Amino acid sequence: MAGRGNLRWFGISALAVACDQMSKVAVERLTPEGYNLPIIPGFLNLVHTHNPGVAFGLFSDFGSPWVPVALVVFSLGVIALVGLMLARGPVDTLRRNTGLALVLGGATGNLVDRMLHEGVLDFADFYAGEYHWPAFNVADSCILIGAGLVILEILGEKSGTAEIKQ
Repeated sequence: MAGRGNLRWFGISALAVACDQMSKVAVERLTPEGYNLPIIPGFLNLVHTHNPGVAFGLFSDFGSPWVPVALVVFSLGVIALVGLMLARGPVDTLRRNTGLALVLGGATGNLVDRMLHEGVLDFADFYAGEYHWPAFNVADSCILIGAGLVILEILGEKSGTAEIKQ
């Protein structure tokens, strides 16, 4: 059972889900599939693309009907594990808990899309010259930033540096 101190992290997750879903609804309603608008020419485009794979387009080319099922099952497992870690973990580790909350929110946001649309809507398309990053969304950003924060926390513990407390 989550202690009162840990409940705030679920609020951060809920906020991440809300931001993700609102941004996807806006792109869905305001742009047609295949839309591509340069926001910062040579660096960032607003696009409207459907991704049946995972973050940043991974596994989107697999033709197996089991891939969507496997991704939903995997997402549910991640959500359950991260939720348990947040509920039972230490309350006073800001970097760790913020990272886990962002991962939880991002995984949940993309799971909602998978359940409703059999894939996720991606809309941020970054590139520089020939170097191109696959299109992504707010949920993918939350997962990436959250995982980075958790990794920094782990590296900080191994190096003996003081952890960030609330």
